Amino acid sequence: MATVQQQQQEQEQQIKSTEKRKPVFVKVDHLKPGTKGHTLIAKVLSSNMVLQKGRAASQHLRQTRIAECLIGDETGTVLFTARNDQVELMKAGNTVILRNAKIDMFKGSMRLAVDKWGRIEVTEPANFVVKEDNNLSLVEYELVNVVDEVEAGMNTND
Repeated sequence: MATVQQQQQEQEQQIKSTEKRKPVFVKVDHLKPGTKGHTLIAKVLSSNMVLQKGRAASQHLRQTRIAECLIGDETGTVLFTARNDQVELMKAGNTVILRNAKIDMFKGSMRLAVDKWGRIEVTEPANFVVKEDNNLSLVEYELVNVVDEVEAGMNTND
């Protein structure tokens, strides 16, 4: 049998696990490849439709739309990949809050995205000037296998 004290501790743990954490807002220049769970406020500078497939013959298949949007804050800019319903929210001039955003890699460069676990909110216009000369999506990254480099270093010391 569980004591009253144990039951109280269990209830307190359940309450703590359901409490929402305050979001920690990050700046664009702090984004790194392979990271996720970012919350940030950004201005949409431009939105460019890159894929639009019309309705298929069957009713359960829906339209697919993908737009590349240049977004940024006072520290820099990054390309955001908007999918389907997100395209309407990411209009040039809007200020958005991206919650639980992640970094995807596309052809060696970073793209910000929000999947089904995240959220995009249009908010009141922000009072910062976007630093447009620091586009993180223009930086090309190369995938390096660390294990091979360590083994190569060991072989040269023989």
